[in-house]
Amino acid sequence: MTTPTASLLPPVFNGEHYHIWSVKMKAYLRGQGLWQYVEEERQPPQLGPNPTLNQIRMHEEEASRAPRALSHIHSAITDLVFTRIMACETTKESWDKLRKEFMGSDTRRNMQVLNLRREFETLRMQEAEKVKEYVDRLMNIVNKIKLLGVQMPGSKIVEKVMVSLPERFEAKISSLEDSKDLTQITMTELVHALQAQEQRRLLRLEDANEGAMLATYKGKSMQGNYRKATGEKRGKERSNNQWNKAGGMRNFPACSHCKKKGHAEYKCYFRPGIQCRACKQFGHIEKVCRNKGE
Repeated sequence: MTTPTASLLPPVFNGEHYHIWSVKMKAYLRGQGLWQYVEEERQPPQLGPNPTLNQIRMHEEEASRAPRALSHIHSAITDLVFTRIMACETTKESWDKLRKEFMGSDTRRNMQVLNLRREFETLRMQEAEKVKEYVDRLMNIVNKIKLLGVQMPGSKIVEKVMVSLPERFEAKISSLEDSKDLTQITMTELVHALQAQEQRRLLRLEDANEGAMLATYKGKSMQGNYRKATGEKRGKERSNNQWNKAGGMRNFPACSHCKKKGHAEYKCYFRPGIQCRACKQFGHIEKVCRNKGE
């Protein structure tokens, strides 16, 4: 006897997110061919007189389908949830009990739908938000409304996306209006067109940023070179002009002591009143003394 694989096991409901579990469980029961016994509480036909063995076998198979569907529901819920439906005898009664317990009454469900519709109508795409992020938020609300039993037409969702886009998509919307019938465009086509526009805009922004960074780098480099050249020029000017200042070599007249230019008289090495520390004579300093060695 083969054991069922994990993919064939029903989804387990622990009391949270009933709307998700109900969709999965409905698909599971349909895959097993048992959903009609939950939805309609279908009963097997009665056997006629003198049934054949094949008719008896088919009748037994049909009669076992409703209890099998109920068994699948029991195995798909935890013990805490099972206490809510343990008194229910039929599959439909158990399913409706779970729906009432975890989805609320029709009044409460209608209020939930009304709140979700209001959120759907007021939702707007943010300026810095991407198209996919906004569409995901929008479709999340739509899916919640569908789980509550209310269907929303695809054309209304497309219209909602187009009227709630930021100003940067105005050119794309105008292009779509000129080239296509917006009443026939699908949500997938619209999202792909908007994403293409968004990608082109991002590429242009990246190119503009790279150009600005390159221009800034060149400007700083040229400014640095200019400052360097200016500094070198100023240094040369200072070096060239230091001899033209007051007290420079070219501006001094000939010294009255040594008859040479380029220094002031009070700094001359051959002043009459100065005494040499080497030979003790007057008229010169030790640096230019000829008798210093002796």
